[in-house]
Amino acid sequence: MGDGVTPPLLITETNTTMMRVKGEVKKQLWLSAPLIGVSLLQYSLQVISVMFVGHLGSLPLSAASIATSFASVTGFTFLLGTASALETLCGQAYGAKLYGKLGIQMQRAMFVLLLLSIPLSVIWFNTEHILVLVHQNKDISSVAGSYARYMIPSLFAYGLLQCINRFLQAQNNVFPVFVCSGITTGLHLLLCWLFVLKTSLGYRGAALAISISYWFNVILLSCYVKFSASCSHSWTGFSKEAFHEIYDFSKIAFPSAVMVCLELWSFELLVLASGLLPNPVLETSVLSICLNTSLTIWQVSVGLGGAASIRVSNELGAGNPQVAKLAVYVIVGIAVAEGILVVTVLLSVRKVLGRAFSSDPKIISYAASMIPIVACGNFLDGLQCVLSGVARGCGWQKIGACVNLGSYYLVGVPLGLVLGFHFHIGGRGLWLGIVTALAVQVLCLSLVTIFTNWDKEAKKATNRVGDKDDYVE
Repeated sequence: MGDGVTPPLLITETNTTMMRVKGEVKKQLWLSAPLIGVSLLQYSLQVISVMFVGHLGSLPLSAASIATSFASVTGFTFLLGTASALETLCGQAYGAKLYGKLGIQMQRAMFVLLLLSIPLSVIWFNTEHILVLVHQNKDISSVAGSYARYMIPSLFAYGLLQCINRFLQAQNNVFPVFVCSGITTGLHLLLCWLFVLKTSLGYRGAALAISISYWFNVILLSCYVKFSASCSHSWTGFSKEAFHEIYDFSKIAFPSAVMVCLELWSFELLVLASGLLPNPVLETSVLSICLNTSLTIWQVSVGLGGAASIRVSNELGAGNPQVAKLAVYVIVGIAVAEGILVVTVLLSVRKVLGRAFSSDPKIISYAASMIPIVACGNFLDGLQCVLSGVARGCGWQKIGACVNLGSYYLVGVPLGLVLGFHFHIGGRGLWLGIVTALAVQVLCLSLVTIFTNWDKEAKKATNRVGDKDDYVE
């Protein structure tokens, strides 16, 4: 009798599991595809501006590049990380069907980010003096300072934009964000052409175009939130309640900001360190190529991480721990597939990739030798992005911040400096340090995820959105 009954039951159970996996894969891809597009489009605004400035000469190009990097390190990255707290709060509230809380949390985040933007704007206003203090060329510092000042309005818009993005993403409403980002990018191209090449603004016009474009994107998405029926339950207007529980929000937002900043700052730090190596022009040029390549590919991983955060936070908020667990396995599988594809593509174009950035044979050859290391790093980066997305979905920002601190600043950066300078491996050594940091980061986050009690996480999510004790690990 057992032989006659068990196989059909096993087949039915297997089919049910496969259907759940297929359904989850569809949900993940449906979310991640537009999120990848959003990430690439919003990242492209600053790149497009620098490209237009490049037509004005080497001095404006160098200054715009330094100003863009300075703005990212001292402003955009911190705001991006702070806004990421909404992935936990809005995502779990949406899963729990407490739709009114989404609008309150978004307003609260907007208030905090606008306050943070004030001191950050003061830093940007003094960019020239800061660059001179760290012994940058005075001519470059002067132009970079002017460029940064014209970007100050974009700082306030960027914070608001990240809040609205996450408010909509938490509701699985990602296509409007993608469409608005596409329209904004088209406008930005037009503004750069007009301001940089057709007016006397010159390089300042490229910075002004960034400010206008970010504000335009904010206005587009704000109109969508205001007038779209899909947001009628989650956006009910401005409320004084948004000014309450700022401290509770900060308990998630600050570790979230630290989590993002610690990782991205380490890449910039090693590029700066490359300027101290023998033949600094060659080393810095090649590491800049590696960094730009990795940042472009990273936008894909950011989209996957966003999808992971949405699915996990939604299901935990809804009290579905096993579905959240399944979502983790699926997104990790997708990240592995994406990583294999990235490695394959990078290795196949390693001998020609450098030509997209330079015509110098030494730079092209050196870049080709770096690509296998960069490819390995990007594979690991894809995994850490989705695992970090899981961490944000669960509210593990403190754990993530500690992992990133240890991975990059206790292991990766020191190892890179030792390999690069003491063992004279140069830029390869610096990048091997980053790859090692990514490996440690993936290992730590994997262990945390593997040993997670998902039933307990679902209860924490219920308590968090139900105005009980805030659980932040």
